[in-house]
Amino acid sequence: MKLNCVVVDDSSIQRMIITKLVNNHPNLHLIGDFSNAIEAKGCMTIHNVDLIFLDIEMPVISGFDFLDGLKTKPQIIFITSKAEYAMKAFDYDATDYLQKPIAVDRFNASVKRAMDLHLLKSETHEEDGEHIFIKSNLKKLKIFTSKIKWIEAFGDYVKVVTEDDSNLVLSTMKSFEKDLSKDKFVRVHKSYIINIDKVERFNSRFAEIGVTKIPLSRHKKEDLVRALAVN
Repeated sequence: MKLNCVVVDDSSIQRMIITKLVNNHPNLHLIGDFSNAIEAKGCMTIHNVDLIFLDIEMPVISGFDFLDGLKTKPQIIFITSKAEYAMKAFDYDATDYLQKPIAVDRFNASVKRAMDLHLLKSETHEEDGEHIFIKSNLKKLKIFTSKIKWIEAFGDYVKVVTEDDSNLVLSTMKSFEKDLSKDKFVRVHKSYIINIDKVERFNSRFAEIGVTKIPLSRHKKEDLVRALAVN
């Protein structure tokens, strides 16, 4: 498992150091690195981010102000050269607080803490999380909607593609769509419904989920843009 992360630091040298640490870590996937909070927030309206490596002292918008402006907050690892921010950082439920210069073993310990918290939250979410039941191959299966990547029309069936596997269900797209949250799932094509949390990037023709390109109908692209902006 990898955590999707971004790095936000106005120092190009520090940003380069942190991104190198991220890229060298087997459990991290770098979505992007940014010199200011405005660019980072723009990225987070499109991508699902699990972890932010965040500098505190930045021009215009500080790290704390940036967090105050987020509707939903991923895990935060603060990175700064000043120890006096530590108490305030943990008021923001920070996963960790790293002081510059960053030692590799300290960085790895911080990432492990983030991984452990992510797994704990995932297990808790799965016990109580939103789910649906589907019937596939004469079996009734419980599917957590957070794990669904997309639903695809497949003749008289729909194919439900999740993080773990895929299953064919005897249903129409219209009927299946009724069971899904309109906040998280968008019909982007006559043959595709996608989980917007799984979209990594998109253009005028396709939405990309992993290595798969999902076609976008011309009149459905605006629905996706609106959904991602709200989310």
